[in-house]
Amino acid sequence: MNIPEIPNLINYAIPFFILLIILEIVVSAKINLKTYQFKDAATSITMGLGNVFIGIISKGLVFGLLLYIYNHYSIFKIPFTWWAWLLLVFADDFTYYWFHRISHVSRFFWASHIIHHSSQHYNLSTALRQTWTGNFTSFVFWLWLPFIGFHPLMILTQMSISLLYQFWIHTETIDKLPTWYEAIFNTPSHHRVHHATNPQYLDRNHAGIFIIWDKLFGTFEPEVEKPIYGLTKNINSYNPLYVAFHEWMALFKDSFTSKTSLLKRFQYFVKPPGWRHDGSGQLSCDMRKAWEQSTTKLT
Repeated sequence: MNIPEIPNLINYAIPFFILLIILEIVVSAKINLKTYQFKDAATSITMGLGNVFIGIISKGLVFGLLLYIYNHYSIFKIPFTWWAWLLLVFADDFTYYWFHRISHVSRFFWASHIIHHSSQHYNLSTALRQTWTGNFTSFVFWLWLPFIGFHPLMILTQMSISLLYQFWIHTETIDKLPTWYEAIFNTPSHHRVHHATNPQYLDRNHAGIFIIWDKLFGTFEPEVEKPIYGLTKNINSYNPLYVAFHEWMALFKDSFTSKTSLLKRFQYFVKPPGWRHDGSGQLSCDMRKAWEQSTTKLT
């Protein structure tokens, strides 16, 4: 198979990220949209740079594993053709949807993903607030792609394209896009919902590129009221090390210090964030149910 040389798209995109962030700051100031806070943006950018540097190691390891599966266990060998790339766009986005959704309902994966939600602001710098640990665990969701015949280089390239697409939707400067676009694609409006802590918005709109997955699998929520960003319990820290590892520390503490059975200690890793072995915890679904009941009473 003739394998083309494809550049690292994320590294090439970094200067454009910076320019767009500067542009958004200027536009936000002109329309009096107080969306940036210096310490918060600096933390997000630091997390993004850390993700890039750690990615040099993690992507090499992941590429090696994907290549091993591709070379030894793939059912087909899918060529580098236009139709293969088109198929991969949907296959990768479908995979991303389920990875993203599970990252909100399994505390093990949430421990990495929480970093991206830890800012109480929503702007292009928030898109750069990325995990330092997630690349070492999230790859398991993509293992089926080399198995059916997609070359690892294609897979990692499409994953980068997906991340590039998701950068521009982290903004409040864009309201609603044309109806046809909002119906098919992930947009700033849809993704503001995903980052919000309003009860009706929790664990909704997990799409990467196509919002159709959320509509098909029952996790879509339109933007109605103004989103409140951050976590249901904000960490109030700008320390990158704390931002990166605080949930891992809390997870291991809950698991190893809880006076309960070994099974229930293990469940801290697989149950949703907020779960407690004694039933005292509150899950996002509980918050949503309470909100639904309150709105029903009002009507």
